[in-house]
Amino acid sequence: MAGGGEYSVAAVGGGGKVACAAWIRRREEKATRVFALYGRPSPPALEVLGFDSVRCSLSEEPLARIVLGDDSDEAPRGIAVHPTGDELVCATANGCRLFKLIFEELTVRFIESKAPALESIGPQKCLAFSTDGAKFAIGGEDGHLRILHWPSMKVLLDEPKAHKSFRDMDISLDSEFLVSTSTDGTARIWKIDEGAPLVNLTRSSDEKIECCRFSRDGMKPFLFCTVAKGTKVVTVVWNISDWARIGYKRLLGKPVSTLSVSMDGKFLALGSHDGDFCVVDVKEMEISHWSKKLHLGSPVYGIEFCPTERVVISTSPQWGAEVTILNVPADWKEWQIWLILLALFLTSAILFYVFYQNSGSFFGAPRQTTKPWIVLNEAPPSPENQNPW
Repeated sequence: MAGGGEYSVAAVGGGGKVACAAWIRRREEKATRVFALYGRPSPPALEVLGFDSVRCSLSEEPLARIVLGDDSDEAPRGIAVHPTGDELVCATANGCRLFKLIFEELTVRFIESKAPALESIGPQKCLAFSTDGAKFAIGGEDGHLRILHWPSMKVLLDEPKAHKSFRDMDISLDSEFLVSTSTDGTARIWKIDEGAPLVNLTRSSDEKIECCRFSRDGMKPFLFCTVAKGTKVVTVVWNISDWARIGYKRLLGKPVSTLSVSMDGKFLALGSHDGDFCVVDVKEMEISHWSKKLHLGSPVYGIEFCPTERVVISTSPQWGAEVTILNVPADWKEWQIWLILLALFLTSAILFYVFYQNSGSFFGAPRQTTKPWIVLNEAPPSPENQNPW
């Protein structure tokens, strides 16, 4: 469990810098297994690495590796992993490629699958699966938005002119809405099932809406966006019931390059253009963790929260990937909760026993030796003269 001081390790694996990264969560009968997925540009390749949840570290050698080609156009630009952990989509300069992951007891294998709807569509900036895995959205550098039903690949929305060029994108927890931002500072909300735009987020003429993420805690449905006004950047919260601004706060204090949210919705992560990132407690909207100069002088392109531990993978073009244990309050594990309940039960039993042994007025009172009047087959004694007159 991550809860101690900050600790970072450089990317490991098959060599070469890491261009993009993601986590893989596998729900199995005995336990949940977690892996890391790296996309390397030179040579273009994908790697799966094991994750040690006790040490919060990745394996030194990849469990599986697949080379995507010799051409630089085949280099991974972004990765989206299906919530089941069985499939992934990798974006390249030419389009997207679909891979299946076969997990065996000690090995992992890549198997490429045909996906005509994703191939030869040009460079894609944003990729996202819905939480339930039933929808997949991609936003291109050309501003083209596609939303597909998964795995049938049925087109739910195909809008060639959604934006000038995509900046960021996210799907709401209930898979009802999609938010997208453009390089020109605009932001739109899309109704996924209807396959149509719903509303444009309001902004002033000198504001640019940049990064966006929906809340994930399942309690309060909010939308978080970073909004730049000159050199000042604030994190603004929108209410998704009426798409009105609720409030804002200045957190990172510098231009933001990426925004991410933890799977349980408790934390936000903001990366800067000069290599810093911070993690924010959503409930208090206060910074809980700082990593300064981790990617010194290089923009943080992505921050991915581990599904089970308070650990993140951050990536930058110059320094590749860094694995960081977050200095945030530790979460309760399931076994810890059961241990507390067992301790409470044992304590209650001991107190009951002590009370029983020392309570002479009730539990320790001697038994009555005289026969009561209501004993079966016996009648109470009666006076000699029962006639009141």
